[in-house]
Amino acid sequence: MIPLEEARRFVLDRVEPTEVVEVRIDQSQGLALAEVVRSDELVPPFANSAMDGFAVRAADTSPGARLKVVATVAAGSGAEVTIATGEAARIMTGALMPDGADSVVMVEDTTVSVEPPSGEVVTIGHGVDAGHHVRPAGDDMRPGDEVLPAGTEVTPAVIGVLHTLGRRVVMVHRRPVVGVMSTGDELVEGGGPLGRGQIRDSNRPTLSALAAAAGCEVVDLGVVRDDPDAIRDALHAGVARCDAILSSGGVSMGDFDHVKAVLDEIGDMRWMQVAIRPAKPLAFGTIDSARDDPTRAGRVPVFGLPGNPVSSIVSFELFARPGLRRLMGHRSLDRPRVGARAAEPLSRRSDGKVHFARVVTAPHPDGGLEVRSAGSQGSHHTAAMATADALAVLPDGDGVSVGDAVEIILLAP
Repeated sequence: MIPLEEARRFVLDRVEPTEVVEVRIDQSQGLALAEVVRSDELVPPFANSAMDGFAVRAADTSPGARLKVVATVAAGSGAEVTIATGEAARIMTGALMPDGADSVVMVEDTTVSVEPPSGEVVTIGHGVDAGHHVRPAGDDMRPGDEVLPAGTEVTPAVIGVLHTLGRRVVMVHRRPVVGVMSTGDELVEGGGPLGRGQIRDSNRPTLSALAAAAGCEVVDLGVVRDDPDAIRDALHAGVARCDAILSSGGVSMGDFDHVKAVLDEIGDMRWMQVAIRPAKPLAFGTIDSARDDPTRAGRVPVFGLPGNPVSSIVSFELFARPGLRRLMGHRSLDRPRVGARAAEPLSRRSDGKVHFARVVTAPHPDGGLEVRSAGSQGSHHTAAMATADALAVLPDGDGVSVGDAVEIILLAP
């Protein structure tokens, strides 16, 4: 068996990011920036009010100070307003600060009255300093600022920043196309009656959903029977149109060797027994795409994942998802790892492997998270996997007891 980190390094060292393309911002979510985004203007572009209230001169404020209201400034108004000593302007959040005003007293700290013939007068509840509730021009970004480094994942907040800067397109690594296939004569699709010895294929739709959630475009390569020609044809068809292939089944020591034989014939593969449980068997390598398009030619990564459904998911999380994120140009490859407390024993036996227990998280009474088993831990127990929102990392040994610290990999927000 080989250590987990050695297997991960082998995978990640052989995956190169997709080429850089220009896309509209509304098509960029989930992709990785391939450029440094800098500001070329002040954000905000002018000093504005952070509150609904009254724009004033700070020197005019004190408890009970009375100021004449001379104007109302709404957000978006470009009217030229000037505040002199003893005056105030009603102002809305985001509105341009009047000339002469240097602070804002929020409306809750004021009282307004009408006093003929002067008109409206605002009484100030307390004094304020200059700059109070004022957003200066350039308070967020200034020309030349590096706002977003290359490799940043485009999230909804990033999209907002790009629009704030007036961008309509952005340079990113192209969204990869990932082909997903299952192998095995025992696999069938659909909800009809099962024949003797048959099971329904769940790995392919699960892996397709995982790849899509990781930001990839997914191509369904179907269920491939245990036949060398069929496997070879499916792989050649996949690498001709895809940037990576996910295959499940045919990588364990006891499996029929058709998948192994074909992959060894047409690819440069390494077959690994990783010191983890579940998901010990892993195959990874590359196949020449033989494409005519020079921008998409090269070696296509192939992830041979275990056939047991839970093992397939865990293997995806540990190897395929980081590899696909590297393919997408991301700098952050893994899901978050955080500390938690065991709310119940998470037992295991010593076998020289790191175990990844499927667990459910909950807030700990003293803060942080606590975890409980999601249920049966067999590599075929899909119901427990479906309810788990984290994997507990259990080093070789006897596991952890109630109250013990345990590292977890978060699978869901």
